[in-house]
Amino acid sequence: MTEIKRLHLARLSVADGSQWPVHGFVILHDQGAVLVDTGVGGPDQVLTDWRVVNRTVAEALADIDLSPADITLVINTHLHFDHCGQNAIFRHAPWYVQRAEEERARVESPDLYGWFGFMSARFELLDGDAEILPGVRVVATPGHTRGHQSVVVSTDTGMDVLIGDAAYTTVQYAGPAGAPLPDGQAADLTAWQDSLDRIRSLDPGRVHFCHDTGVITS
Repeated sequence: MTEIKRLHLARLSVADGSQWPVHGFVILHDQGAVLVDTGVGGPDQVLTDWRVVNRTVAEALADIDLSPADITLVINTHLHFDHCGQNAIFRHAPWYVQRAEEERARVESPDLYGWFGFMSARFELLDGDAEILPGVRVVATPGHTRGHQSVVVSTDTGMDVLIGDAAYTTVQYAGPAGAPLPDGQAADLTAWQDSLDRIRSLDPGRVHFCHDTGVITS
């Protein structure tokens, strides 16, 4: 039986004055517990700029009676500070990320990349779609970043998609094409729209968001 548990990892203040949650997800699988995104971390200035109200991922895991040692592998949807900021806690586990995303982070965010110590990380670099475990796969969904990926999970009650930042919120996912987007949603607008169309074409039963507590169901 495969089950998905949402973690509350942090809260961010954004430019318009609103506050957004930061969620990670644990996939409870027959072959172990998989963590999708590890939460917020980075140089002090990054955390100050976003006025982060942060939790450790260990605290969040304790909410569902798990500890970091229970996590057998990590999937990062992408390498922004609020999605991979606590990767270092899981040095015992491989971290699955798209090769294009690792290359992007190294070039575009060298200070953040160096702060995380990625050169000694246990990266498992992927080139596009890949099955991670039976019933758990990643699909390439570029647009938010060049190497963004989403996670597709087959459960006893249907297909779930952990969308990462392919859409920040239910509004961005379900809204009409051409509607205004928040800052940072799409580094490449055409790729971003194509990726949303791809996710919708999977006809998922549930779509879960990192920055929205809402869940879209079909």
